[in-house]
Amino acid sequence: MADRVDLAHELLERAEDDERAARALAPVGEVSNAIVGFHAQQAVEKASKAVLAMHGAEFPFTHNLALLLQLCADAGIDVPAELDEADLLTPCAVQIRYGTAMAGHVDREAALVWASAATRWARSLFV
Repeated sequence: MADRVDLAHELLERAEDDERAARALAPVGEVSNAIVGFHAQQAVEKASKAVLAMHGAEFPFTHNLALLLQLCADAGIDVPAELDEADLLTPCAVQIRYGTAMAGHVDREAALVWASAATRWARSLFV
């Protein structure tokens, strides 16, 4: 029991750290969309995994936000509507970060909203 709770807390702390990084980097024009998107994606990913861990649900090693959020829903966990399109950040996890796809357009404001919504959601389930 304590192991999953510890894991959940560790993941949430890392998610909040990624959210802070995305928020700090977003206004810096010299920082690419890919970097801001990467940290926002990581915040949503780690917050989702924290929620799953807290509920004792298994989750795979994946960066696929649609899958992680669906696993939450499948486990009976209410997922905030604010995260409905957060899976648009999934390409930021690997393809964009490691140059296997073009960065395209990352909406920095939307990315920050999703990162914040995810960490707020996860934190609310710890109370």
